[in-house]
Amino acid sequence: MIVQDVINHLQELAPLAYAEDFDNVGLLVGDRDQSVSGILVTLDTLESVIDEALDNNCNLVVSFHPIIFKGLKKLNGNTYVERVVIKAIQNNIAIFSIHTALDNAIEGVNSIICDHLGLKNKQILIPQSGTIKKLQTHVPKDNAETLRRSLFNAGAGSIGNYESCSFNVDGEGTYLGNEDSNPVIGQKGHLHTENETAISVTFKKHLESKVLKALFKSHPYEEVAYEITTLENNNQHIGMGMIGELDEPMDATSCLDYIKTKMNASCVRHSKLLEKPIKRIAVLGGSGSFAISAAKKANADLLVTADLKYHDFFSAENQIILADIGHYESEQFTKSFLVDYLSKKITNFAIILSKTNTNPVKYL
Repeated sequence: MIVQDVINHLQELAPLAYAEDFDNVGLLVGDRDQSVSGILVTLDTLESVIDEALDNNCNLVVSFHPIIFKGLKKLNGNTYVERVVIKAIQNNIAIFSIHTALDNAIEGVNSIICDHLGLKNKQILIPQSGTIKKLQTHVPKDNAETLRRSLFNAGAGSIGNYESCSFNVDGEGTYLGNEDSNPVIGQKGHLHTENETAISVTFKKHLESKVLKALFKSHPYEEVAYEITTLENNNQHIGMGMIGELDEPMDATSCLDYIKTKMNASCVRHSKLLEKPIKRIAVLGGSGSFAISAAKKANADLLVTADLKYHDFFSAENQIILADIGHYESEQFTKSFLVDYLSKKITNFAIILSKTNTNPVKYL
C-alpha cells in the first residue's frame, strides 16, 4: 500500500474539491508513491506527534488540521511549524491534512458532533454552492443507452436519494467532415444527418474528470460535442455546519450541562439564556461565528460552536443561545472517527490513534 491509496480512501469520505478556498488540504509533506509502514491519525501535527509516529513505525500522519497553513519562506527551525516539517522530511514521514474537506462532508465533523449530542433529522446548515455541474451531449440514438450507463457508472445522474437520473430529447444532428476527418458514421465531405439523443445529467464537481473519461470512452463520434455548466443549486449533502433535533426538549441550563458532558468540555461560554425549551440545535465544529445568522434563519434554539469573540455574543439578539465549547473540544472526536473509517477500508493494516493531546488551551 502506498500513500496515494490511503488518500484515495479519505477522498471517498471527504473529496478535497469541497475544502474551503482559504484552506491548505491534501498531501503537505512527502511522496504520494511511498510505501506505507504505518498510519498515525491526529488532530494536529506537532513535534511530539512526529515522535509518536516514529515510535510506532508510522511513516504517514493523517492530520485533521494542516501544519502548513500559510506559505513557508524559510526552513530553519525557528517556529514549531518549521521544526515539524523538517523532522518529517528527515524521517521520510508523509503528512496529509483533510480539514475543511471533512468539515463540509455529510458524514464529517459536524455529523460527529450531532451523533455525540444524539440529534435526529440532521441537515446541512450552510449548503455549499457551485458544487453541482451539468453535462449535456448528443449521441446517435442507437448508442444512447450505452452512453447513459457509462455516465451513471462514473457517478453522474445521482440526485439525493435517486440514481440514474437523466433527461433525454430525440432529434436530428448534422455534420460535415473536412478532408482530415474520419467520421464513424457518414462520409467526409458529405453533409450527414443523424438521429441523435440529447442527454443531460448532473454530477458532483469532484467527479468531472471521471465523467468526461466515461463520455469519451463510450461516445462513438471522432469529435465529441458536449458542454459542462456549473449550476447555482445548493448541494444539500455538502456544506458547513449541521442542524438537528433532540428527542425531547430541554430547558436551557439542562441543555448546556448536557452539551458540556457529552462533548467533554471543561467549560461552556454562552450568551443570555432564554426562557424557552431547546429542541433544534445547530452545530459547527471549530471557529463558527459566521454560522450565527444561518442558525437563526434555520430557527435553531441553540448553536454549538467555538472561538466566539466578545461582540459575537451580542449577535444572539435574544433569538438564539450561542454556546462556545472550545475549538479542540468541538473537534476532538474527529481523529477517532477517522481511525474507525480507515480501519474499515484497510482491514489488513493497523491504523493507530494518536495518544498526544494537542489542545494548546489550558484551564485552571
